[in-house]
Amino acid sequence: RPQREGTLPPYRVPLCLQVAEGLELKDKSRLRYPINGGARLVLTALLVGLAVSAGLPLGALPEMLVPLAFAATLTALIFSFLLYLKALGVPPSALAPGGTSGNPIYDFFLGRELNPRICSFDFKYFCELRPGLIGWGCWVLINLALLIQEAELRGSPSLAMWLVNGFQLLYVGDALWHEEAVLTTMDITHDGFGFMLAFGDLAWVPFTYSLQAQFLLHHPQPLGLPMASAICLINGLETIPTATGRQLLVSGWWGMVRHPNYLGDLIMALVRVSHLLPYFYFLYFTALLVHREARDEQQCLQKYGLAWQEYCRRVPYRILPYVY
Repeated sequence: RPQREGTLPPYRVPLCLQVAEGLELKDKSRLRYPINGGARLVLTALLVGLAVSAGLPLGALPEMLVPLAFAATLTALIFSFLLYLKALGVPPSALAPGGTSGNPIYDFFLGRELNPRICSFDFKYFCELRPGLIGWGCWVLINLALLIQEAELRGSPSLAMWLVNGFQLLYVGDALWHEEAVLTTMDITHDGFGFMLAFGDLAWVPFTYSLQAQFLLHHPQPLGLPMASAICLINGLETIPTATGRQLLVSGWWGMVRHPNYLGDLIMALVRVSHLLPYFYFLYFTALLVHREARDEQQCLQKYGLAWQEYCRRVPYRILPYVY
């Protein structure tokens, strides 16, 4: 259902290609969301390209990562405080399940309000993918700046730097191209919008997820074409029908583990280097995904019932085949 947006904040130019409805809320209503992440990514790439061609010293960005990370953290803290104050005046039906403990610190961290909005502008949905991936705290932009600085230092970017930039750009592009998929995630449907998500979206993602490229800038890793090559196999997909009318994939990667998207995240985070710093992202992500996977299992069991039990019987491994 194409729809042109009205008055929007400066960051959100009138470029709405599609509008989707979220899941049903406690009051039986459904919120509407603009689906235009892919278009915004292309627009941002064009603007950055024009700025660089006009003389913007993007290669200097890596020298400012520490003060930028501090500014992003401070912004997230102030933003979370304002969100907490806003949530004090909303009806109980607008509160998140986990943000009503009565402990102000706990509720501030997890977030009280499920979908904080001003008019039609949804703060949580906006921050979920936009700022950290394509906005002012851009993960991809930091990676690109590191690639440019490596080219300035060594004459050309290394193959390892190209691969990190390329694969992570593919990761970001896929998330934004299929932006509507975020509407069914636990971040949107279950978790409130507090410091945990605000800090993660605005500060943690861009400055932590770019650690691999930061490391490669200062510690180049030789990588030959044979090691950089990969073979991708796509097979027919078998499914299990569910009572909701949806299908559960039970073949391909989903026939090996129940959460292959998390396995892919960990494979991308794993690095072959002699220093501990880039492994921080991998270790943190492992703990995060194991915790999230446990929550996913409970949600899927409630949602799909016997079909999920059958899927678990056929696919016993959760993330790593024959290990977990």
